[in-house]
Amino acid sequence: MLFLFPSSPAGSSSENMDTSISQGLLRPLGVPHVVEDEIDQYLIKQDGKIYRNRDQQLCRHGPLGKCVHCVPLEPFDEDYLNHLEPPVKHMSFHAYIRKLTGGADKGKFVALENISCKIKSGCEGHPPWPEGICTKCQPSAITLNRQKYRHVDNIMFENHTLADRFLDFWRKTGNQHFGYLYGRYTEHKDIPLGIRAEVAAIYEPPQIGTQNSLELLEDPKAEVVDEIAAKLGLRKVGWIFTDLVSEDTRKGTVRYSRNKDTYFLSAEECITAGNFQNRHPNICRLSPDGHFGSKFVTVMATGGPDNQVHFEGYQVSNQCMALVRDECLLPCRDAPELGYAKESSSEQYVPDVFYKDIDKFGNEITQLARPLPVEYLIIDITTTFPKDPVYTFSISQNPFPIENRDVLGETQDFHSLATYLSQNTSSVFLDVISDFHLLLFLVTNEVMPLQDSISLLLEAVRTRNEELAQTWKKSEQWATIEQLCSTVGVPLSGLHEYGAMGSSTHAASSAMWACLHCTFMNQPGTDHCEMCSLPRT
Repeated sequence: MLFLFPSSPAGSSSENMDTSISQGLLRPLGVPHVVEDEIDQYLIKQDGKIYRNRDQQLCRHGPLGKCVHCVPLEPFDEDYLNHLEPPVKHMSFHAYIRKLTGGADKGKFVALENISCKIKSGCEGHPPWPEGICTKCQPSAITLNRQKYRHVDNIMFENHTLADRFLDFWRKTGNQHFGYLYGRYTEHKDIPLGIRAEVAAIYEPPQIGTQNSLELLEDPKAEVVDEIAAKLGLRKVGWIFTDLVSEDTRKGTVRYSRNKDTYFLSAEECITAGNFQNRHPNICRLSPDGHFGSKFVTVMATGGPDNQVHFEGYQVSNQCMALVRDECLLPCRDAPELGYAKESSSEQYVPDVFYKDIDKFGNEITQLARPLPVEYLIIDITTTFPKDPVYTFSISQNPFPIENRDVLGETQDFHSLATYLSQNTSSVFLDVISDFHLLLFLVTNEVMPLQDSISLLLEAVRTRNEELAQTWKKSEQWATIEQLCSTVGVPLSGLHEYGAMGSSTHAASSAMWACLHCTFMNQPGTDHCEMCSLPRT
């Protein structure tokens, strides 16, 4: 007989002791210490159980008692998830972790292993591949199964204007378009221990789009955009693309082409999604590698059953991520709904990939994934818009142009900035400047980039602090921006006035000025142009 005595100080309850033990043992031995995302740290501390009221017909006990009809359910209870409206096919990732760590050992021996399709290095008992291989270094065969959990349970755009401005490119050109989703991860309360990806802005990188294809170009501003988003309290949470074909321009309808009879995501799109998810891994304390899966989501704008534009959210499974990472999955040329597992060659060993199917007699059979239906790799995620719109950034009737839309004639320059400032004459400077694309232009423009001096303004936008914004407005940098805008011939409707703390005349005299004759940028304090020697007017 084994006796256990608690080592916690006297007076602590058994419930608190159990919580401390469970959290202390959630990280197995040998797992590196990592700092998880804020939402993960928050959900770890939550109870997560599904509490039910006393059933008046089935419960035969008093108000303080519990029975099988009213006892709290675990967050991974499949029967409860299947009876939700609509039914939930995938439990949340943290509910899955609770299922793994809910035993008597409290997860002491749980380790989430990342799948590897490569030969293990360091085996010295035989020549390297292709001359030799053994069971120690050979990767195991993969049988594709439906993933029971998902890392993100809901995708929510803050408002309709965000999506409409992205769709405007397709409406004006008919070409498909691509963008990165910037936002944050929050708790999704409709699902136990769920995670929601809230989208606050869409950044459109350099690309070449046609009616049926998309080509991404190298983006020299990618790192700067991530830095600016981080200072605004945002991060890259996913990517979005369009697959729209107009059906009737008079009615404004689009073709309904993606359904159960065709496909939801093509193999090439699954490979692209897997590549993005591998670039943005999910930090996890239970994995020996320090990461497991990904929270990076995929959103597609396509036609729905009512021939209107619908937004569909997806992720690919961890098995798909492994196949894409180790270059084992290829798309099929003539069948977009089918993938193909590569065959082993002298350059690369590829493990066998199988999937289970039902034959014409109703029997379950195992098939080799050559070819492979990509439905085995897809996890669908509901995509929604809130009833009460949320605005991280201000919405204007005359918004600032979006980056990389030169094909539409919409360019980001000081003429467009002056036009924007002249059309938005709000007395609240924070409302005028709080535009994601405008902030990116101020940082990345080639004439006067403000990357080193815009931190105060970004903090003001992040915290919605008008006083900080007014403080930055009185800086020499903004005075120079206004001076540059004044050279393009667009009146700024009084935006030069700083108020009691100073005047625009003093600020302009201490800033660089552009010659009205040759547009040369002269140093402050000079009265004649250094290039053409004409006087400043």
